[in-house]
Amino acid sequence: MTLEPLLQAPALIQLHAAAALTAVLIGTVQLVAPKGTIPHRVVGWTWVGLMSLMLISAFVNHDVLVAGPFSPRVCCRLGLECARGKLTCASIHMLSVGTFLALPYAVLHARHNNINYHRTSMSILFLVVLALGTVLTAIPHRIMHSVVFGPQAALHD
Repeated sequence: MTLEPLLQAPALIQLHAAAALTAVLIGTVQLVAPKGTIPHRVVGWTWVGLMSLMLISAFVNHDVLVAGPFSPRVCCRLGLECARGKLTCASIHMLSVGTFLALPYAVLHARHNNINYHRTSMSILFLVVLALGTVLTAIPHRIMHSVVFGPQAALHD
């Protein structure tokens, strides 16, 4: 494991990764902390802000702006094969769109005192982003794949 690929990445990608990792940490605390308190609300709004920052930074990322959010060309650099039907880093943007649409509704449930819907929505958002997001960020040819498995691992996949 090495942080070198992330440290060499553009600032926007570093911001995106920092927001995502911080959101995972804060989300974990939020799940186990007492609910309905002022700290819960402050931490919750912080988590929503981090998630929003993470999502917005994903969509304004240079690769996405050049190729389009669902293009198989997103993240396919250095002559890497990006054929239709292959799992590429563009696949994660489908998760991003769903999260971007679901996040305000999860907040509105709390604002309208629909606590059960709010709890369920936020838990599902957190678990889906944590589980599926982690899997999709670790696919070959992504920066986080190189961070976790080393830069040489991406060359052999």
